[in-house]
Amino acid sequence: MEINKLIRLGVDKIKGRQYGNPILEATLLLGKLLKVDKVYIYTHGDEEVPDFVVDKFFEMIDRRKEGYPIQYIINEKEFMGLDFYVEEGVLIPRPDTEILVEYVLDYIDKVYGKEKIDLLDIGIGSGAIGISIAYYKKNANVYGVDISDSALRVSNINKERFNLNNVTLIKSDLFENIDKNRKFHIIASNPPYISRRDMGILQEEVKNYEPKIALEGGLDGLDFYRRIIPESKCYLYQGGLLILEIGYDQNIQVRNMMEREGFINIKTLKDLQGFDRVVLGIKE
Repeated sequence: MEINKLIRLGVDKIKGRQYGNPILEATLLLGKLLKVDKVYIYTHGDEEVPDFVVDKFFEMIDRRKEGYPIQYIINEKEFMGLDFYVEEGVLIPRPDTEILVEYVLDYIDKVYGKEKIDLLDIGIGSGAIGISIAYYKKNANVYGVDISDSALRVSNINKERFNLNNVTLIKSDLFENIDKNRKFHIIASNPPYISRRDMGILQEEVKNYEPKIALEGGLDGLDFYRRIIPESKCYLYQGGLLILEIGYDQNIQVRNMMEREGFINIKTLKDLQGFDRVVLGIKE
């Protein structure tokens, strides 16, 4: 079967999904199987595809039709210009999280330059935050903690994928297994922040397939901020940066927590849609 016909048939099967881009998704799936990029698919439409690839393609399309995230099917998600390995059991990196990473990269340049620094990524997951920073800032020694064995295994795959020797992974429930005498210049986190109520109204492919442990932040979604913000003071150098991703409606509550704990120069960053997405502050 020709590439063009195969793509058309795939699109016809998945085009009814509410959240998705059927042409792009069918192209990505076939490209993954043929080990070629999107441009190749677009420019070689009359090329014949072997039958075994056709069969595998329709297996993938059927999974996508049921709502299974395409990122898990192709085991890949682009983030900060890097192709991260992902699989079921870790949160799929979101473009809005790039706001946090871009701020940290700029902050390191302005405040520390080429000086060696230590950064802690709490709940490293696939490594989107910590590994991106380690990749672009070789002077940053990144420590990533997570309670999930799946997350640590996937982040280790990405550490090796990008050939990084400035990343250390630790199994820990937040700060539990971090040396009490250890200090960091920056602590960053994208903690679970969906409220129990809102978990029920998430889009199906998130609710049904992405790990609840990486999504739900308790009854009001703020449980992890109540732990991270006060505890982080023990692990930050004076003048250290605490930077947290938040839910769109959590800005005031998280800022208030930071203020109560004595953080100064508190700022809120907005995401690509104009929603409050990141809160940061400095340990006085």
